[in-house]
Amino acid sequence: MGGGDKPMRTIGGRTILERVIARLEPQCDGLILNANGDPNRFAAFGLPVIPDGVADFPGPLAGILAALDWAAANRPDVSLVLSAAGDCPFLPRDLVSRLYAALMSENAELAVAASDGQSHPVIGLWSVGLREQLRHALVVEDVRKIDRWTARYRLATVTWPVTPLDPFFNANTMDDITEAERLATLDGG
Repeated sequence: MGGGDKPMRTIGGRTILERVIARLEPQCDGLILNANGDPNRFAAFGLPVIPDGVADFPGPLAGILAALDWAAANRPDVSLVLSAAGDCPFLPRDLVSRLYAALMSENAELAVAASDGQSHPVIGLWSVGLREQLRHALVVEDVRKIDRWTARYRLATVTWPVTPLDPFFNANTMDDITEAERLATLDGG
């Protein structure tokens, strides 16, 4: 998209990150942002900015591990962490409650979102207790694909409808930003 942080692109006059925060804040007992590089670029959001703790930017699992490590160090009362992509402006308002319900009812260790026949494994509920296993998978086994790691555990997958819009639509291109502008009207702005 011409460089820069995708979550800082605007849709309907608000950044994608503002939209993500607005969706998740009522559902979570605190938010953090995983981002590498200068954390000051996100200062206006007032969130702790946590970089990956694993070298060489090994992908989304490193961000999930950073969140689990942060929770263990700073919120020992927290046993589950939600992860969500910063480029998904229409996340469901019932994301946490449905993922948690599936986790409990299926006696699962992890829960991820799905829509339209596709899993969205970066959007999930993660047990802080699995952080050392995740660290080992990343650092020792060089596991990079989320699905490869989650396949080791009891996984609950929760599917959302895609009408009037897919809540996991992500903005990866300028054409996606244009489409997101249209979808924002279906989502109430």
